[in-house]
Amino acid sequence: MDQAPTHHAQVLSEEEEILIGEVEDWLKESRPQDYTLMHERFRRLRNLGSAVFDYPSLKETRFVRDILINEHQLTESLLAFSTPSHMLRTPAKVAALRSFLVAKFHAFALVTRLTETNDQLYIPARNILFTVVFTLMAEYVYFSCLEDPSFSNNTKARLANDLIALWDSGIDQRSIHHLMALSSLWKARDSAPPSFGTMDGNTELLRISIDMGSDTEWEDFLKEESTNDSTRWALEEFLFGLSYEEILQVRNRLKKYGVSSVSHSELRSYLDSKPVYSFVNDHDPRAIYDFFIERKDACTLRKRVSAPGPLNTLEETYLKYRIILEST
Repeated sequence: MDQAPTHHAQVLSEEEEILIGEVEDWLKESRPQDYTLMHERFRRLRNLGSAVFDYPSLKETRFVRDILINEHQLTESLLAFSTPSHMLRTPAKVAALRSFLVAKFHAFALVTRLTETNDQLYIPARNILFTVVFTLMAEYVYFSCLEDPSFSNNTKARLANDLIALWDSGIDQRSIHHLMALSSLWKARDSAPPSFGTMDGNTELLRISIDMGSDTEWEDFLKEESTNDSTRWALEEFLFGLSYEEILQVRNRLKKYGVSSVSHSELRSYLDSKPVYSFVNDHDPRAIYDFFIERKDACTLRKRVSAPGPLNTLEETYLKYRIILEST
């Protein structure tokens, strides 16, 4: 097996490098063109990663050094580039790290396509894709926590440091810790596609709760948040794949015409326009990110115009709940 450059130790984990080596060994003899394609893709990824991680830590730059003594100011400074409109305020290290994660996703997506017939190689490659997706989502959750007045300044300071650690390493220890919970939530959703019916969401919620098995934190989360309208609305969006506004529209039509239930095939006729959210294809991890960002953008808009509906996605609310538990 060709040796990878020695400077990439901080770019990919040891487990990722072992997997890449195993896949290349598997491809080299029988599919040399695919081997070359993959080998070159990861050579470029390592080169990109070496450049990205050559940037100094944010803690070593004036961006943080001059304000670290004021924890509240650190939080405010991080929020200053939390939206796409503030792209030019974003430190180069952060912008470069985001690009690296996208490149890493595409590189391992190539691996999954090349190993579809070999579960021993395909499954760990696919798991890496989900890790990248949840790492990208984690940044939004951190920003959401930093602007949440219910979090104490001390907790926000810890979260700000964790966010900086994510940018410095490309790995989020919190998302790794909660990866199983998030993965279980998505697997449960995929195994229980919405039946719509009466649009009350109880059937879908029951199925997901059953599939989540013995996850007592999920049960505790549901009990704790059962009376929170915003959480319930976020859960309904997650379950049905429809926006809060679309769910209201369908329910109003059911009530107006005295219809007791609606089927999946009838649903589109109940809505006047193109669906707000993309269809979530569980075979493509990108769809998980797309669906999250679309709901996140809708929440941001509701906050801006003081409209009713969920103000955070279900994933944000769930992770916030777990962060609060860890902080107590």
